[in-house]
Amino acid sequence: MEINSGYINKLIEELERLPGVGNKSAQRMAYYIVSQPVERVNRLTAAIDNAKKNTHYCEKCLTLTDSNLCSVCRDETRDKKTIMVVENPRDLAAYEKTGKYKGVYHVLHGAISPMLGIGPGDIKLKELITRLEDDVDEVIVATNASLEGETTAMYISKLIKPTGIKVTRIASGVPVGGDIEYIDEVTLLRALDGRVEL
Repeated sequence: MEINSGYINKLIEELERLPGVGNKSAQRMAYYIVSQPVERVNRLTAAIDNAKKNTHYCEKCLTLTDSNLCSVCRDETRDKKTIMVVENPRDLAAYEKTGKYKGVYHVLHGAISPMLGIGPGDIKLKELITRLEDDVDEVIVATNASLEGETTAMYISKLIKPTGIKVTRIASGVPVGGDIEYIDEVTLLRALDGRVEL
């Protein structure tokens, strides 16, 4: 027996398609949305519509922006000779939250995954190589520590090394508060390899 109306069920179905949203969360959001005043719902739908219509790739780093260049690429104080390569705009946002990185970025919009049929031509590698024609000293590869992220990092390294530009990889390893006995071997090896002097 269906408890909800067809319209609420359709809303729940659409909300469930969002990343990280399960059925119960989708139901909570749907009930919340339909219980709000019309003006508030209109503001939400207008915000979604405007974001979709007016957001595009930054001409330089390919993150999402609503102007030709994103705020990082427009910032004259950023070190344009250092490019951090990330998989998606969320990764860029995470590094920006730290407030410590002062270089610029390049967003790949994915990672190489032969199992999923994603090759080097399916991500924004060609655009990265074009950017290296400018005066670049270092490329920091900050892809995820997954099989796809590691494959992408190795591919980028092999692509860039012959140019003489320094290629580095972010260190990864034991998370803060993590118990060593529960951490997998690959993570422990990465932590050992990425050790620094105290």
